[in-house]
Order: sequence, then structure tokens, then C-alpha cells
Amino acid sequence: MFSQAQARADSIARHLETVFLFTKADVRTTLIPVTIFALSAAPIHHPSRALHAALWIWFHLLQFNISNQIQDPEEDRKNKPSRPIPAERISVDSAADMRWVMVPVCLMLSLWYGTQALLASIVFAALTIWYNELRGDKMGLSKNVLTAILYGCLEVGGTVAAGGHNSHIDGAGALAVALSSTVFATTLHAQDFKDEAGDRLTGRRTLPTIFPKAARLSMMVGIPLWSFGLSHIWKTDMVSTIAFVAYGTFVGTRFVMYNTVGADKQSCKFYSLWYSLGHLLPGYWRYFYGV
Repeated sequence: MFSQAQARADSIARHLETVFLFTKADVRTTLIPVTIFALSAAPIHHPSRALHAALWIWFHLLQFNISNQIQDPEEDRKNKPSRPIPAERISVDSAADMRWVMVPVCLMLSLWYGTQALLASIVFAALTIWYNELRGDKMGLSKNVLTAILYGCLEVGGTVAAGGHNSHIDGAGALAVALSSTVFATTLHAQDFKDEAGDRLTGRRTLPTIFPKAARLSMMVGIPLWSFGLSHIWKTDMVSTIAFVAYGTFVGTRFVMYNTVGADKQSCKFYSLWYSLGHLLPGYWRYFYGV
């Protein structure tokens, strides 16, 4: 009996690990930054609400990632073999079933948090279909815009979840979402440089494959400018502003000075940290200037 229970526990643990692996790569780049943003942008929150925000964001990430990873499993076998499907932890058909089950699951979860969270979930589900099933990710500019709106949906839902049952986003929170989405739309190709060679082989059109030099220069110019602009909008003190702009300049310059795959992977990590720091600024404003 004990061996059967142990086998059952091992099976459950393996299934849970498989589910987590669909989102593992996005924990650093999306789950943590958006959770930080949600806690900063929510008009009223308690530290205990962090779990609510993180779970809402993670469930929607899972919906998107499963949808994305069932589109071209052969490509993942070559470039990302540790993902659940190429690692043969789950079949494409089973993952497809799970992908569509996640839509009503996310909608029901969002309904509990109120109208704004539900609307964010509906828009997220529709854009997930556009991005993945309708191949909206194949064009560089359309990919950036779609990804930024999807990211904004995660921020809206996460912020509402951080505020509690039937919470809502106020004016400052709406401004924070709009700014974050715009920053992301204009800088998210920072994540594409490390995959440039593979994207060229598969024909995926991203800004680094379409305009390789201009895309790198945009990092060197755009990230410091956004650092200064966000610091000004959220009224950070001089020391914080100088530090944030200096770090943004360091990150942006790296993309121009170092262009190997290894360097681009490291630069992407620095970019993720920069973007996460930017998500703290609405919280800075609420602490010092909010009512």
C-alpha cells in the first residue's frame, strides 16, 4: 500500500512539474516583474495579496504558453528541448486539451476578482488566439504590439487581484499600465537578440532580424530615455533618478558593444532587472505622493 501511495505521489509531482515547465522560462522575465508591478500599482493592497496577484498572472501565462508551445513542437525539439512537449513529458494532443481548458479556468478565476479582471482575461484569451493560432507573432511590429497588450492585460488583472475582491484600478494605476505597456512595446526586442540566429533560420520576423543595427541602437537610446522619463513622471528623487538612468545607460550600451549570443543572454537579464526596477516607480509615487 505504501509503494502504491508513493507511486501516486511521484506521478502527481511529475504532472505538477510538467505544468510548471510550460512557464519556467517566464518566471524571471514576466511573473516576477508583473507581480512587483501589481503590488506597486494597486491603490490598496496588503503583502498577503502578492500570492493572489502571482497566481492570477501565472494561470494566464500558462494559458498563453501552452497555446504557444503546441504550435511548432519540431522547432522546440531543436532549440528548446527541455520544454514539456519535446521532452516527451506530455503529448501535443493532451497539451492542446489543456490549453482550451485553461480558458474557462482563467475566466472563472477572474470573475471572482471583479469586472476589470474579467475583461482583462477575455482580452488576453482573444489576443492569445491572435498571437498563436492566427500567427500574429510572425511579424516583428505586430508581435511587439500584441505582446505589449498581452503584457498590459497581465498587469491589469494582477493589479486588480492584488487589491482584493471586486477591486479596481484607479487613475494612477491606469497610467502605470499604459506606461509599462508602451515601454515594453518599444523595448521588448531586447529579448529577441539572443534568438536572432534561430529566428533567421525559421523565418520568424523580429526587429533584430529585420533591422539588426537599428534595433541595437534603439536599446542604447531608448532605455536611458525611458529611465529618465519614468523617473520624471513618477517624481523620484535626484539620487534615485541618476542611479536609474545610469543603470539604463549601462544596459542599453551593452546591446551595442557586445553582440555575441552569450552576451545577449546576459544583456537580457540586465534588461529584465531594469524593467523590474521600473515597475517599482508607481509604488514610490504612491508612498510619497499618493493620498
